[in-house]
Amino acid sequence: MNVKKLTTMAMLTAISMIVFLIEAQIPLPIAIPGVKLGVANVITLFAIWTLGRREAGVILLIRIVLGNLIVGSVMAMLYSLAGGLLCWVIMCLMKPITSRKHIWVMSIFGAMGHNVGQLAVAIFVSGTVSIAIYAPVLFLAGIVTGFFTGQCAQAVLNHMDKLRKSS
Repeated sequence: MNVKKLTTMAMLTAISMIVFLIEAQIPLPIAIPGVKLGVANVITLFAIWTLGRREAGVILLIRIVLGNLIVGSVMAMLYSLAGGLLCWVIMCLMKPITSRKHIWVMSIFGAMGHNVGQLAVAIFVSGTVSIAIYAPVLFLAGIVTGFFTGQCAQAVLNHMDKLRKSS
Protein backbone atom coordinates (compact mmCIF):
# COMPACT_ATOMS: atom_id res chain seq x y z
CA MET A 1 0.00 0.00 0.00
CA ASN A 2 1.43 3.37 -0.94
CA VAL A 3 1.77 6.37 1.36
CA LYS A 4 -0.85 8.43 -0.48
CA LYS A 5 -3.50 5.72 -0.09
CA LEU A 6 -2.62 5.16 3.57
CA THR A 7 -2.78 8.91 4.26
CA THR A 8 -6.15 9.15 2.49
CA MET A 9 -7.46 6.24 4.53
CA ALA A 10 -6.27 7.88 7.75
CA MET A 11 -7.96 11.17 6.83
CA LEU A 12 -11.21 9.44 5.89
CA THR A 13 -11.11 7.44 9.13
CA ALA A 14 -10.66 10.64 11.14
CA ILE A 15 -13.47 12.39 9.25
CA SER A 16 -15.81 9.43 9.72
CA MET A 17 -14.97 9.34 13.45
CA ILE A 18 -15.75 13.04 13.83
CA VAL A 19 -19.04 12.66 11.96
CA PHE A 20 -19.92 9.56 14.01
CA LEU A 21 -19.17 11.31 17.31
CA ILE A 22 -21.16 14.42 16.37
CA GLU A 23 -24.09 12.36 15.14
CA ALA A 24 -24.09 10.35 18.38
CA GLN A 25 -24.88 13.60 20.23
CA ILE A 26 -27.90 14.51 18.09
CA PRO A 27 -31.17 13.11 19.39
CA LEU A 28 -33.71 12.18 16.73
CA PRO A 29 -37.44 12.68 17.31
CA ILE A 30 -38.10 8.97 16.69
CA ALA A 31 -38.81 6.76 19.68
CA ILE A 32 -37.47 3.60 18.06
CA PRO A 33 -33.97 2.57 19.18
CA GLY A 34 -31.33 2.29 16.48
CA VAL A 35 -32.74 4.90 14.11
CA LYS A 36 -30.19 7.51 13.13
CA LEU A 37 -29.14 9.35 10.00
CA GLY A 38 -25.96 7.37 9.45
CA VAL A 39 -24.08 10.32 7.99
CA ALA A 40 -20.73 8.61 8.60
CA ASN A 41 -21.82 6.14 5.91
CA VAL A 42 -21.14 8.90 3.37
CA ILE A 43 -17.46 8.28 4.07
CA THR A 44 -17.88 4.54 3.60
CA LEU A 45 -19.60 5.06 0.25
CA PHE A 46 -16.96 7.56 -0.83
CA ALA A 47 -14.19 5.13 0.16
CA ILE A 48 -15.79 2.22 -1.70
CA TRP A 49 -15.87 4.30 -4.89
CA THR A 50 -12.47 5.98 -4.57
CA LEU A 51 -10.21 3.59 -2.66
CA GLY A 52 -11.80 0.17 -2.97
CA ARG A 53 -13.89 -2.26 -1.00
CA ARG A 54 -11.18 -3.57 1.31
CA GLU A 55 -9.97 -0.10 2.23
CA ALA A 56 -13.52 1.07 2.90
CA GLY A 57 -14.04 -1.95 5.14
CA VAL A 58 -10.92 -1.10 7.15
CA ILE A 59 -12.09 2.51 7.59
CA LEU A 60 -15.53 1.28 8.66
CA LEU A 61 -14.15 -1.20 11.21
CA ILE A 62 -11.82 1.35 12.77
CA ARG A 63 -14.65 3.90 13.00
CA ILE A 64 -17.02 1.41 14.61
CA VAL A 65 -14.51 0.11 17.15
CA LEU A 66 -12.98 3.45 18.14
CA GLY A 67 -16.27 5.36 17.99
CA ASN A 68 -18.03 2.90 20.25
CA LEU A 69 -15.11 2.78 22.66
CA ILE A 70 -15.41 6.56 22.99
CA VAL A 71 -19.20 7.06 23.18
CA GLY A 72 -20.75 3.65 23.55
CA SER A 73 -20.45 0.35 25.20
CA VAL A 74 -19.57 -3.17 24.20
CA MET A 75 -23.24 -3.83 23.41
CA ALA A 76 -23.46 -0.73 21.21
CA MET A 77 -20.34 -1.94 19.41
CA LEU A 78 -21.98 -5.32 18.79
CA TYR A 79 -25.01 -3.66 17.19
CA SER A 80 -22.79 -1.32 15.15
CA LEU A 81 -20.56 -4.13 13.94
CA ALA A 82 -23.45 -6.31 12.84
CA GLY A 83 -25.22 -3.47 11.09
CA GLY A 84 -22.13 -1.82 9.64
CA LEU A 85 -20.60 -5.02 8.29
CA LEU A 86 -23.85 -6.18 6.69
CA CYS A 87 -24.30 -2.72 5.18
CA TRP A 88 -20.73 -2.81 3.82
CA VAL A 89 -21.14 -6.32 2.36
CA ILE A 90 -24.36 -5.34 0.59
CA MET A 91 -22.87 -2.14 -0.82
CA CYS A 92 -19.74 -4.00 -1.98
CA LEU A 93 -21.89 -6.61 -3.73
CA MET A 94 -23.93 -3.87 -5.40
CA LYS A 95 -21.01 -1.72 -6.56
CA PRO A 96 -20.29 -3.68 -9.77
CA ILE A 97 -23.92 -3.30 -10.87
CA THR A 98 -24.40 0.30 -9.71
CA SER A 99 -23.55 3.34 -11.78
CA ARG A 100 -22.11 6.50 -10.23
CA LYS A 101 -25.47 8.18 -10.89
CA HIS A 102 -27.26 5.61 -8.74
CA ILE A 103 -25.11 5.45 -5.62
CA TRP A 104 -28.22 6.35 -3.64
CA VAL A 105 -29.75 2.96 -4.55
CA MET A 106 -26.70 1.16 -3.21
CA SER A 107 -26.91 3.32 -0.09
CA ILE A 108 -30.59 2.51 0.50
CA PHE A 109 -29.95 -1.23 0.32
CA GLY A 110 -26.93 -0.80 2.58
CA ALA A 111 -29.00 1.13 5.13
CA MET A 112 -31.70 -1.53 5.11
CA GLY A 113 -29.00 -4.18 5.55
CA HIS A 114 -27.67 -2.22 8.51
CA ASN A 115 -31.11 -2.35 10.10
CA VAL A 116 -31.38 -6.10 9.46
CA GLY A 117 -28.02 -6.63 11.17
CA GLN A 118 -29.06 -4.60 14.19
CA LEU A 119 -32.43 -6.36 14.42
CA ALA A 120 -30.70 -9.75 14.25
CA VAL A 121 -28.43 -8.79 17.15
CA ALA A 122 -31.38 -7.44 19.14
CA ILE A 123 -33.31 -10.66 18.63
CA PHE A 124 -30.26 -12.76 19.51
CA VAL A 125 -29.38 -10.76 22.63
CA SER A 126 -32.93 -10.50 23.96
CA GLY A 127 -34.14 -13.89 22.79
CA THR A 128 -37.33 -12.13 21.74
CA VAL A 129 -38.40 -12.51 18.12
CA SER A 130 -41.22 -10.00 18.65
CA ILE A 131 -38.62 -7.21 18.34
CA ALA A 132 -38.97 -7.78 14.60
CA ILE A 133 -42.17 -5.75 14.84
CA TYR A 134 -39.91 -2.70 14.43
CA ALA A 135 -38.74 -3.92 11.02
CA PRO A 136 -41.22 -1.94 8.87
CA VAL A 137 -40.35 1.35 10.59
CA LEU A 138 -36.63 0.56 10.43
CA PHE A 139 -36.88 -0.28 6.72
CA LEU A 140 -38.71 2.97 6.05
CA ALA A 141 -36.06 4.84 8.03
CA GLY A 142 -33.39 2.97 6.05
CA ILE A 143 -34.93 4.08 2.77
CA VAL A 144 -35.04 7.71 3.83
CA THR A 145 -31.62 7.85 5.47
CA GLY A 146 -30.02 5.68 2.78
CA PHE A 147 -31.32 8.03 0.09
CA PHE A 148 -29.98 11.03 2.01
CA THR A 149 -26.51 9.57 2.61
CA GLY A 150 -26.35 8.27 -0.95
CA GLN A 151 -27.14 11.72 -2.32
CA CYS A 152 -24.50 13.25 -0.05
CA ALA A 153 -21.88 10.74 -1.22
CA GLN A 154 -22.86 11.41 -4.82
CA ALA A 155 -22.46 15.16 -4.28
CA VAL A 156 -19.01 14.67 -2.70
CA LEU A 157 -17.87 12.43 -5.57
CA ASN A 158 -19.17 14.91 -8.15
CA HIS A 159 -17.39 17.76 -6.39
CA MET A 160 -14.15 15.77 -6.30
CA ASP A 161 -14.49 15.17 -10.06
CA LYS A 162 -14.84 18.91 -10.63
CA LEU A 163 -11.79 19.61 -8.46
CA ARG A 164 -9.70 17.10 -10.42
CA LYS A 165 -10.75 18.63 -13.75
CA SER A 166 -9.93 22.16 -12.64
CA SER A 167 -6.45 21.33 -11.38
